[in-house]
Amino acid sequence: MNKSEFAKELASRADLTGVQAQKVTDEFLALLTASIAKGERVAFLGFGTFSTSKRAARMGVNPRNPTQKVKIPARTAVKFTPGAPLKAAANSGKVAKRKVTTAVKKDVKKVTTAVKKDVKKVTTAVKKDVKKVTTAVKKDVKKVTAAVKKDVAKAAPKKAAPKTAAPKKAAPKKK
Repeated sequence: MNKSEFAKELASRADLTGVQAQKVTDEFLALLTASIAKGERVAFLGFGTFSTSKRAARMGVNPRNPTQKVKIPARTAVKFTPGAPLKAAANSGKVAKRKVTTAVKKDVKKVTTAVKKDVKKVTTAVKKDVKKVTTAVKKDVKKVTAAVKKDVAKAAPKKAAPKTAAPKKAAPKKK
């Protein structure tokens, strides 16, 4: 299968147009090439790993003239290490679903455990922060309530002291 045949098959499987599938294929290969050029390791779970390795300079033999020695310079080589499911598929002609599923389950379990730990840490931190904020808000509410009560007390008209009845004036004497 060549690149264009791969893109056509990708288009039919992923419900893409031919142009979209070709672009995806081109971008995938460009990204893979750029990552390998940087010396990065690119791993696809269940498929394999692309990596680089250093090869030292050495002496070799010219295949056309076996008596002639040739110096081979040092270089960086690209390595591909197939994953277990890919090896099994190559040997049996079928994709080993059971092995893929087991590997995926193990990875999902690892990720789930890590996420649970992280969620627990975050939850604990959030609870502490909520407690601090709640305490601060309660203090502020008490201060504001006291201030409002004080302001209300100042603004309310003061109750007048009850008036005592004025003594009645004696009626004028008649003459």
